Amino acid sequence: MPRTQRGESVLSRAVRIVEAFGPGDTALTITEIARRSGLHIATASRLVEELGRFGWLQRDEDRRVRIGVRMWEVVSRASPTLSLREAAMPVMEDLHAIVGQNIQLGVMEGDEVLFVERLTAPGAVINITRVAGRLPLHASSSGLLLLAFAPPAQQERILGQPLEVFTGQTISTPSQLRAALAEVRRQGYAFLSGHIHPDATGVAVPVKDPAGKVVAALAIVVPNDAAAKSRIAVLQAASAAVSRAMGYPAPPPS
Repeated sequence: MPRTQRGESVLSRAVRIVEAFGPGDTALTITEIARRSGLHIATASRLVEELGRFGWLQRDEDRRVRIGVRMWEVVSRASPTLSLREAAMPVMEDLHAIVGQNIQLGVMEGDEVLFVERLTAPGAVINITRVAGRLPLHASSSGLLLLAFAPPAQQERILGQPLEVFTGQTISTPSQLRAALAEVRRQGYAFLSGHIHPDATGVAVPVKDPAGKVVAALAIVVPNDAAAKSRIAVLQAASAAVSRAMGYPAPPPS
């Protein structure tokens, strides 16, 4: 089992334990936490117990470890995306009632898109995203939209990295990505058919701050059919409503 570097702080070790929980993890064993964090199992167990006393982690009856309610409370209250989510949710609910499919709100987080809100419905087309889930910037409509308006240095960094492929339609080469980014900037929205799953189309539009900077992507995931493009106008109207709720100027129509 790998051990921590000499001189590493207790706080650093505690962060590694918390970050052992991935997007799909609801509970982990101490052994799994130790392996993922690179800590000795005795160290991981001791820190889990201490974090549990503060409510940051909690243990089930079967001794599996979960994120604690106290951590959820503090993170939810202090989230930098809180005002954005509060402004967007009523609009997303209205949009959801119209479209009847998946609605999601994403922000740039490092070199990925982080989904901070999501609505779905029984019978909606397949959608692999989830709240607090991430996807590569090049592959999803939200990520491509955000990357198109990101600083050039970040675009070049992504262009220089391997591009994960999900389907035969996924953008997989730098030349394809450059062309796609230019197309997003030209038309003002991202439209990706079958890039994450063959049956789904993602459409994303920007939410901008008063300076015109893109701060989020409002997106729908709908069936990959001829009706997908008909949803662009209502999505743009919803994005304008979120901008107004945030006190931002409404983005111009494409």
